[in-house]
Amino acid sequence: MKVVIDPGHAGRNIDPGAVHAATGLQEADVALIISRLVENYLLAVGYEVKLTRTGWEQAETDDLGYRTTLANDWGADIFISLHCNSAANQSAEGYEVWTSPGDTQGDKLATCIYGQIAGEFSDRAGRTDYFDGDPDKESRFYVLVHTDAPACLVEMAFISNDEEAALLADSAWRDRYARAIARGVTDYAATLGG
Repeated sequence: MKVVIDPGHAGRNIDPGAVHAATGLQEADVALIISRLVENYLLAVGYEVKLTRTGWEQAETDDLGYRTTLANDWGADIFISLHCNSAANQSAEGYEVWTSPGDTQGDKLATCIYGQIAGEFSDRAGRTDYFDGDPDKESRFYVLVHTDAPACLVEMAFISNDEEAALLADSAWRDRYARAIARGVTDYAATLGG
C-alpha cells in the first residue's frame, strides 16, 4: 500500500492556514506534526508513505497541483489531506471527513477513517452528511478531484475554538489522532483484502 499524506498549507510565512487568535497556533504546523506521526505508524506496519510537504515552510507546496502530481506520479494507492477547521463562530467544533462528489472508493476510505476518529474521540462532535448513506461530506476540493487515488480530506478539529485548539496543541492528543487515522487506513486496506 502506497499512502500519500498531505499536510495542508505551505507553512509558516508562506501560508500558515488558519491560526488561533490568542496562541498563534498554526494549522500548517499541526497538520505537519500529525502527518509525520501518521507516517511513522504506517511505516511500522509495512506501508510505503510519502508526505507532500516535509518542511515547516515549503514554497512549492503552495501549488496544489504540485501535491496531486506528486501523488499521481508516485502511483499512490490512497491520498489523505490533513487540515484544521476554522470558523468566525468560535463555538464551532468537531471533525469532518470530506471526499469528492459521487460514490467512489474515497467514500470507503473516508468511512474507515471517520469510524476510527469517532471511536477514539467519542467526546468530540462528528460533523457528518449522511445524505448518501455514509458520514463523509462532499466537495470538489482540488486535491480530492485531481488525485487519481481514492482520496479524503480530514478537518481534524476547529483551531478557532479555544478548547479544540488546546487539544490540537497537545502532543498526546495529536498522537491519538495520528493512530486513529492510521487505523482507518489499515481498516480500508482490509476492505481490499490487503
